[in-house]
Amino acid sequence: MASSLLSPSFTSFPRIKKDVSLSAFTSQRCFKALPRRIIRCAVAAPQRQPSTTGSVRTAMTMTEKILARASEKVQLTPGDNVWVNVDILMTHDVCGPGSIGIFKREFGDDAKVWDREKLVIIPDHYIFTSDERANRNVDILRDFCHEQNIKYFYDIKDLSNFKVNPDYKGVCHVALAQEGHCRPGEVLLGTDSHTCTAGAFGQFATGIGNTDAGFVLGTGKLLLKVPPTLRFVMDGEMPDYLLSKDLILQIIGEITVAGATYKSMEFVGTTVESLTMEERMTLCNMVVEAGGKNGVVPADSTTFKYLEGKTSLPYEPVYSDDQARFLAEYRFDVSKLEPVVAKPHSPDNRALARECKDVKIDRVYIGSCTGGKTEDFMAAAKVFLASGKQVKVPTFLVPATQKVWMDLYSLPVPGSGGKTCSQIFEEAGCDTPASPSCGACLGGPKDTYARMNEPKVCVSTTNRNFPGRMGHKEGQIYLASPYTAAASALTGYVTDPREFLQ
Repeated sequence: MASSLLSPSFTSFPRIKKDVSLSAFTSQRCFKALPRRIIRCAVAAPQRQPSTTGSVRTAMTMTEKILARASEKVQLTPGDNVWVNVDILMTHDVCGPGSIGIFKREFGDDAKVWDREKLVIIPDHYIFTSDERANRNVDILRDFCHEQNIKYFYDIKDLSNFKVNPDYKGVCHVALAQEGHCRPGEVLLGTDSHTCTAGAFGQFATGIGNTDAGFVLGTGKLLLKVPPTLRFVMDGEMPDYLLSKDLILQIIGEITVAGATYKSMEFVGTTVESLTMEERMTLCNMVVEAGGKNGVVPADSTTFKYLEGKTSLPYEPVYSDDQARFLAEYRFDVSKLEPVVAKPHSPDNRALARECKDVKIDRVYIGSCTGGKTEDFMAAAKVFLASGKQVKVPTFLVPATQKVWMDLYSLPVPGSGGKTCSQIFEEAGCDTPASPSCGACLGGPKDTYARMNEPKVCVSTTNRNFPGRMGHKEGQIYLASPYTAAASALTGYVTDPREFLQ
């Protein structure tokens, strides 16, 4: 729907709108070299006194506005480096211990975090394992949270039965949203690259390293460079065989895994406005697979309704100005798109699902921060229900959070006559839904549920398909939507979900 783009420096062009698949930009500088004699006059002329009427404000994008507010600046432009006040810092069991170690080394063993109510600590990665080092990581988090009296620590102690741990949530990016830590207009940083998921709420959210996190723990601030913004305009009615995973894989395939390097990706258009919050989270979740600094969706009534009852803190959404400058603008007619997959071994190795119909698979994995939300499982159940058949390959189900797990056993699937996802999955011959966690999305210890310990071919709703990502370095991973994953499970081949949904 779009084509390749050569993007010049953001200072070289104004915003341009065209009713084409891609708005191209050209570099046009609006000044000419001065004659030498004029230069000499300019040097000799007396200096003009500064204006007393104040500076002229330039239009800004959403990301620029959020960072301007957080840095207490009136105006920001891409490339500016500013000290930003952080609203929420999240860390988990993989990066938390390292961040804590840096914090203690730099600020002292007895130092206190800058704000115990703005730190959210969520064990989720290597949880249901007998690996002693992985278990020790959670112990380190627990000791630190008790020492610092951290308000939001979602602990797990009994690994044999997650349900007896009332505080345990599961995958951090989904839990952050469910527990009300995502708010429009705020800055949320996390020691995980997929922290960008929270941009779905109209906030600046990005992943940072352990060193930066250690500094934030002590000061509540971080030096950030303001990114330029790519705008993605998606219009048209979403076909009933597409999901947000198809949209983001389409975009990444278009711009490549380096196409948005240190850039903000802003998603707008009638299609985006029609998406649920969970679908918007999927869209923003994978901007980092395009190299993006952050992804963002303007907050609207859908956002505000989702937040009702989840947070009591005030928030103030911001929106891009009409004359804001974008590095480039991509336009998609979503009604004309088809289900896609990302073939091994890169998220930008895009292909139509129907073009891969001869690819035999060994397993299907439905889960992760990208594809393990309630609506993702509802989508998979819809395909199984429509087929009335059983899966032909092992199909692993890993709910993102404890709430998602409960939804699978309690919420009726539309059009099923009252059946829940768990009932439909059982009838289809899927594995029983596992304990909520990141699971095999990033491999993990060898006893991790559904980890690829052999060189298998897997269709997965996760976010990365690099060699070794889900375990075995010779494994082949096809990234797909829950629709495509479920359809593939039913045939044993990569399958376009339209075979069962139309």
